[in-house]
Amino acid sequence: MNNLLARLPALTLLFVILFTGAYFLLTHEGLYALDDYYYARYAHQLLAGTFRLAPDPQGLLHDPLHERWLIFGPVAGFFALFGVNIISATLWPLLATLGCAGLIYGLYGRREPVVASGAMLLLGLHYFTLNLTNYLYPDNILMFWALAGAGALLRGREPGRRPGWWGLGFALLSFAAFLSKETIAYYLPFYLAVLGLDLAQRRQYRFWGVALAAGALLLTGYLGFYQYITHDALYRLHLIEQTNEFLKDNNYLTGNRAALLSRLTTQPLGFFVGIGLGLMLALAAAALGRPAPVHTPAPGSAEAPDRRFWLMLAAITLALYWFGSTSLSQYNPITLLPRMTTPLLPPLALAAGFGLKRLVAAGSSRWRAVAVGLALVLMAVWLRTAVAVVYVLPGLWLLGVGLSRSWPRLAAVWPRLGSARLAAATVVVVALALAVRPVYFMRKPAVSAHSAQARLLAQHPNRPTRGTLLVDDFLIDNYDFSYGFRVPAGLRFRRYWARDSIRISPAQPAWLLLNRATLSNDELTRKLIRYSPDSVLSWYPRRRLVAQDGPVELYEVFGRRR
Repeated sequence: MNNLLARLPALTLLFVILFTGAYFLLTHEGLYALDDYYYARYAHQLLAGTFRLAPDPQGLLHDPLHERWLIFGPVAGFFALFGVNIISATLWPLLATLGCAGLIYGLYGRREPVVASGAMLLLGLHYFTLNLTNYLYPDNILMFWALAGAGALLRGREPGRRPGWWGLGFALLSFAAFLSKETIAYYLPFYLAVLGLDLAQRRQYRFWGVALAAGALLLTGYLGFYQYITHDALYRLHLIEQTNEFLKDNNYLTGNRAALLSRLTTQPLGFFVGIGLGLMLALAAAALGRPAPVHTPAPGSAEAPDRRFWLMLAAITLALYWFGSTSLSQYNPITLLPRMTTPLLPPLALAAGFGLKRLVAAGSSRWRAVAVGLALVLMAVWLRTAVAVVYVLPGLWLLGVGLSRSWPRLAAVWPRLGSARLAAATVVVVALALAVRPVYFMRKPAVSAHSAQARLLAQHPNRPTRGTLLVDDFLIDNYDFSYGFRVPAGLRFRRYWARDSIRISPAQPAWLLLNRATLSNDELTRKLIRYSPDSVLSWYPRRRLVAQDGPVELYEVFGRRR
């Protein structure tokens, strides 16, 4: 194997790790919404010994986040090691994201260097994969467990392995995914299909025997635990159904029936293209069908079964995402949000890696490269947004790959099919295309000023320790996180508009925290915040600036003169 090709996966892995770390540090904006706050609070409760499970006989609870133990459990460990802060709260999703790149490298770094390099880039540099490293959400963590479990299923059934241990690992990893987020259920039909195929062909008895026995033992223990604590073995399932019932006014059958047909037909495709997944879909499509005879894998090669494995897992997961339901009692397709696609991403990225390998391999059909390149260019033309750069560069490059053999002058300078130069150059083009949008956000100024706000609240010598602190409508729901969930006993928090309902005296002073970044954040001002910094200051004409850290200002405010 060419030295360049042999080094390509290691270089790609190093690039993905450094790029992800840089993105994590340069774009961190603090808490995003209530979900990450709740996970952080549960982690602190777990650490402090105040986390509680209780029966819900009236079916009033609707908080499935509370049961995702492997989201907040490891965070409790990071809180114990590094204290409660936004970095320790998000180390777990960062490590899970990097772990996905490491798993792909372990699976294919030596076997299929082009596949490994392409998949690591497509998964690791996908904008929303990077974006979710900054927030304590379950999606990238689930992605790690899902990829590890699928990898164990694939490798553990190969000849020469120790199937019992691999079966046990598969069961444990699948259970870990279940403790992270319920959408691991999207993999279940594929797992059952593989089980059925193995039983039909009378093979892998030991792997499946251990996997099923271990899974049954784990599930029995899990259900028994909930039966003992909550008197309801299916507590988590009932909680999910109660949540769906609570939110039914926003679902497709009750609150948005007119949009259901679009949701089940064209809307998902436009959504995938709009968030940049069209590149993975187009490359995965290139992996379909039989390879050209010139580069048919040699006997003993894992290329063909592995390619089919990831294609089938991606296809089944995509179908369930497109047509499946989040509820067993009512049909409610999953919301089209980028973070909801994470179970789909690992198999789709690996299938796309095999497609990328096929496009640059010796004997590849030039028309396949032209078709994929043209599809990507058309996506860019249709999209006409900043995301189009993800499609333009690879699309034009693949058009060049396909058409170079038709033009002698172009063929003279273009790397030939099957060469390490072409494979490496194609990987570089994919990396450049995927890096453009994240780099743009890495260079943008912060829009939340979270660090400055946390410093004023918890570290500044003039910080309030008693009285009333007036804050905006975003901070009012998570202010205790800034204090490590240990708010000074004499300090109360109120919204800005409570100005006429607070009493100010020397014994009970009042303070005003003004975060100009938060009050000018477009995402918040469209939905939550309906006032400007100047209007807030006009409500408190008698004030004194106590401290300032960048766009965050702390005032002491005084009552009206009589």
